[in-house]
Amino acid sequence: MVVTVRSLGLNGVAGYAVSAECFLSGGLPAFDVVGLPDAAVREARERVRAAVKNAGAKFPVSRITVNLAPAGQKKAGTLYDLPIFVGLLAAAGDLPVPEEDAAFIGELSLTGALRRVNGALPMALAAERVGIRTLFVPAENAAEASLAQGLTVYGVPDVVSLSAHLRGEQRLTPAPVWTPEEDEAGLLDLRDVMGQENVKRALEIAAAGGHNLLMIGSPGAGKSMLAKRLPSILPALSREEALAVSGVWSVAGLTDPGHPLLTRRPFRSPHHSTSASALAGGGPAMRPGEISLAHNGVLFLDELPEFRRDVLEVLRQPLEDGEVTVARAGGTLRLPARFQLVCAMNPCRCGWRGHPDRRCTCSDRDRARYVEKISGPLLDRIDLHVTVPSVEYEAMRRRETPESSAEVKTRVDAARAIQAKRLAGTEMSCNAQIVPARMGEFCRLDAAGEALMKNAFQRMGLTARSHDRILRVARTIADLEGEADIGAAHLAEAIQYRNTDILRG
Repeated sequence: MVVTVRSLGLNGVAGYAVSAECFLSGGLPAFDVVGLPDAAVREARERVRAAVKNAGAKFPVSRITVNLAPAGQKKAGTLYDLPIFVGLLAAAGDLPVPEEDAAFIGELSLTGALRRVNGALPMALAAERVGIRTLFVPAENAAEASLAQGLTVYGVPDVVSLSAHLRGEQRLTPAPVWTPEEDEAGLLDLRDVMGQENVKRALEIAAAGGHNLLMIGSPGAGKSMLAKRLPSILPALSREEALAVSGVWSVAGLTDPGHPLLTRRPFRSPHHSTSASALAGGGPAMRPGEISLAHNGVLFLDELPEFRRDVLEVLRQPLEDGEVTVARAGGTLRLPARFQLVCAMNPCRCGWRGHPDRRCTCSDRDRARYVEKISGPLLDRIDLHVTVPSVEYEAMRRRETPESSAEVKTRVDAARAIQAKRLAGTEMSCNAQIVPARMGEFCRLDAAGEALMKNAFQRMGLTARSHDRILRVARTIADLEGEADIGAAHLAEAIQYRNTDILRG
């Protein structure tokens, strides 16, 4: 008799349907798992054997074959323990055959208890798409899986409870749909930063339009301090955005079982010793990298020139496409990577180039070598280039309170509302995502603006990409001012943020 138990698998950060086909036949006792299983899946044989015996059931003495279909798709991880357990006992007649719209995922301990698995959220969303209505998961994954609408989720503590439920002896209680509670932990506030009004203005524009930002200044000027306060002025995540980024974090095993849905935009700040694989994703387990963990949030690269050049070049394609394609010997993955890039760096190796004290000790060759890791194509993809001057003593000792993040966020939210109305019906959500084909529609210039743009294009040697990015920034500045059209003043401010000469001191 062949018993088919539905389950789910992971391909990158997306779930897909899997069927565990269990067949008991005559012959010498054996237990084979086929369907391109990895070592962890093959080891399910011993976990299932021990769980069956410790649960008080009789392990069938026969030739057991388990096929994980589709057989051509590689299977990895420990989440197939539970469907194999259910299929094995159902084939032996110890459990009723599960309903066709029920699916099972979970890792078994030797005692029969269920352990948490990674990726429950994307698998639950996939279950909803393929017509599954009932999902059995480990108890620790129940809150996460309940985020998928249209599913009845059961959190299973152990196989004894599951067996009693399937036999109708003692029913499990469906997990309630998890709803986020108000997060009382506050974010870092812009009012902590004294001075730097020009940089705060650039930070506000970046938040309002989703633009990339590069800050260049001496040590102690406040670059990292400002970058870490960017999340406090970013708009809240929509439910679709929250589910997308929570799914990535779930696959990476970073979600909190008690709070499975991210309610704030992620802020990732990898160290400059990070490898290209850690940034883009991949590795033996084909895990999402830092740029995918920053999806719908901020990727902050502090001390930008200290990163290896090959690591920085990884960013070029994701910054354009909003996703990263990772090709390895183990397969090819497409991972979401629509993030906002924020970078900080010193003007030279010693850090004091341009400081009023004139204490810089770097030669021209030292300065050139320091910034040569930052390629022109990468710099061209950063919308705002801002000089962060050293803070003056008077600014540090002033008594008036700087503007708070809440006040800035009010203007950012108003600008985002304008963009949402303008971009309704498209796949774009903010000005930074306006595609070149729609630039003429959304970023029109008057005669004065055309003359200014032409002069800047010729004088600064702009590329087609930097031309479009200037227009997108100008569109955001106009939105912050509540203006329907881009004026010459908006365009002039946007142009000043493309001053690449700051890399040469």
